[in-house]
Amino acid sequence: MHLRLRPRVRFRALVAAACSAALGAGLLTGIGTATAAPAPKKPAAQAATGSKVVGYFTEWGTYDRKYLVKNIETSGSGAKLTHINYAFGNVTGGKCAMGDAYAATDRTYTAAESVDGVADTWDQPLRGTFNQLRELKKKHPNLKILWSFGGWTWSAGFGEAARNPAAFAQSCYDLVENSRWADVFDGIDIDWEYPNACGATCDTSGRAAFKNLMAAVRAKFGSGNLVTAAITADATPGGRIDAADYAGAAQYVDWYNPMTYDFFGAWDATGPTAPHSPLTSYSGIPNANLHTSATIAKLKSLGIPASKLLLGIGFYGRGWTGVTQSAPGGTATGPADGTWEDGIEDYKVLKTKCPANGTVGGTAYAKCGNNWWSYDTPATIATKMTYKNQQGLGGTFFWELSGDTANGELIKAIR
Repeated sequence: MHLRLRPRVRFRALVAAACSAALGAGLLTGIGTATAAPAPKKPAAQAATGSKVVGYFTEWGTYDRKYLVKNIETSGSGAKLTHINYAFGNVTGGKCAMGDAYAATDRTYTAAESVDGVADTWDQPLRGTFNQLRELKKKHPNLKILWSFGGWTWSAGFGEAARNPAAFAQSCYDLVENSRWADVFDGIDIDWEYPNACGATCDTSGRAAFKNLMAAVRAKFGSGNLVTAAITADATPGGRIDAADYAGAAQYVDWYNPMTYDFFGAWDATGPTAPHSPLTSYSGIPNANLHTSATIAKLKSLGIPASKLLLGIGFYGRGWTGVTQSAPGGTATGPADGTWEDGIEDYKVLKTKCPANGTVGGTAYAKCGNNWWSYDTPATIATKMTYKNQQGLGGTFFWELSGDTANGELIKAIR
């Protein structure tokens, strides 16, 4: 799941047991005037198999989190990234729409906040995060940026979109290729959670809906733009992977981002405690089909090329409180306290607040007082990189940039 926290205010909520992780809602605004389609772009340069490094940048992170595009540069992440997914655009009325126009295009940046050290002016054609991303690309000419639509909260609109895929694709193209910022984006990422299955809401559009929608998106965006999708990691028999034709849709995407995190968490308030992003199974795992290697194995068994699958990593941890047992599998009384939401915390906080003191299933965990957390560290990411290379996967992606340390400790462990 891709987390969405409400901007400007501290947001705390317990996640319902029927859902996995919560993603808060954002601000709805108009999409701006669509312009005539620009000339097709030249085919985007593709990184070699295994070398893609895709990081999500959250639109709302510029508020309370104060994570700006400039932080991508100062942390050293800009030099490591091959692609950025800008999250999220909305899906409403069967069409792509702007999420928060103020953050994206209107906010005025000071010289100290700007990537290039130059303050915005009141009359420049484009301000906001989009202009900052433009400045970042000037520093890193090979960097590609995709606009990601949907996410946990904004996926409810995909059901309507699936009823007229061509109209949806046209709306997305008009928005992404708006002449004010067309040079910023190199394609689109679809984050439908989940086609023909339940996420924050339940979709009943049918098994073919995802394939049909992705076919329309590819047809509209053409071969000169990137088209990718974040997809479920649920490898349980009859689960979310089986609910949609991901194999059939694979021909239309440059790659998939299977969300191999949030397998377990404090939505199960009493436990058992379990790492939210295990690489492999382990003795006592609550569900034998919920781990990264099971996800990758299932997707590959469907005929999806390994080169079109990226390994997913969370730059955050999930935790419980009321825990007495250090090893996984303990009971709990509820979610541990977190900065933005109970049960979840950034790696940059956990590394000092609750340092990892154990590993299981290829990831790390820690018990501090009566709190129990699981998260990836540079060492466990190195283990996952070995797996990624052994499997011939197309690269790595992560959620999300603001969870890393100021010097990019996690992204620098990605190889």
